[in-house]
Amino acid sequence: MTYLLLPLLLILPLTILAETSTCPPTPLLLPTCAYPPEPYTIERSPGKGLGVFSRADLTPGTIILREPAILSITPPAISKGTGYPMPMISSLVREAYEQLSEAAQHAVLNLHFHVFPGELENGHGWEEPLGYIFRTNAYNTGEGIALFPKIARINHSCRPNAGYYWDGNTGQRVVYASRHIAAGDEVFDSYIPLLLPRHRRHERLERYGFTCSCPTCMLSGSLLSRSDRRRDDIAMAFMAFKARMDLLKPNSSSELREARRDAAWSLELVDWVEREGLVDYFAQAYKIVAVSHARVGDWEMASVWANKGFERRVLEYSGSGWAAEMGELTRGFIERWKEELGVGK
Repeated sequence: MTYLLLPLLLILPLTILAETSTCPPTPLLLPTCAYPPEPYTIERSPGKGLGVFSRADLTPGTIILREPAILSITPPAISKGTGYPMPMISSLVREAYEQLSEAAQHAVLNLHFHVFPGELENGHGWEEPLGYIFRTNAYNTGEGIALFPKIARINHSCRPNAGYYWDGNTGQRVVYASRHIAAGDEVFDSYIPLLLPRHRRHERLERYGFTCSCPTCMLSGSLLSRSDRRRDDIAMAFMAFKARMDLLKPNSSSELREARRDAAWSLELVDWVEREGLVDYFAQAYKIVAVSHARVGDWEMASVWANKGFERRVLEYSGSGWAAEMGELTRGFIERWKEELGVGK
């Protein structure tokens, strides 16, 4: 394995090893897209209202859609642990809404929203539908909060097949395929943190006014128990490894034994994450494996898993600091692997 894989890692630039698919393609690829003109369509989704569906087979990393904000506000300052006051949010949204064209206003008012029982009777500022539309559908944009009507049509799953990020350079929210999506399949992202058991995920989703019926949430009996336990274990493992991400060499036999246990445990962590289909956490888990093996001097495993993490980060957003970090980590580990093998001497 070593002598077959190492030349590939050394010859191919990291940007090629982790290239993402986009439309339109680069000059090195086919001159036309496999789907006209966008890779998605918005249609009825059984039991969910509208949803976003793929027009063609989409490989991981394919950009599904880019959308600028139709309406954006700068939220008021709040104390940690408190929510934004609805009357103030409603006022800010109303002010921005009135600056929109009639067509844009129509797109905003067509969005689904959820109101908890009794909220409309709370007094002035609580009766405004725009505030609830915003609460149900808005996304962070770095410094503000904004609405994206097309992206708002993407439904939730606790085992999503798409991810998203805010591209501050273009002022767009970008949705990409995080796993293979077959033609005709619905596109799902996640509205909430996923390292929670089902009952806690459902509690977090109450603000959106639905109960998740994704395949993971439809598990029952021992299968549900195992899934819930894995997600709890993954969350605890991520917390435990957070303090073990330095590259300091173990100074004693006991520290070395602990580092070797961590390396073995990190592979278990990847298995749990992949079994749960938690694609949003793949890169984080791959980095843990890479660093854990680097700490015990296994530079082959460190290089391979660092590059896997780099591939995922580029797939997610090639311009992110996380992608740059994983690229540097991969280069450093490959250099140590080369030294170990005597390559270049």
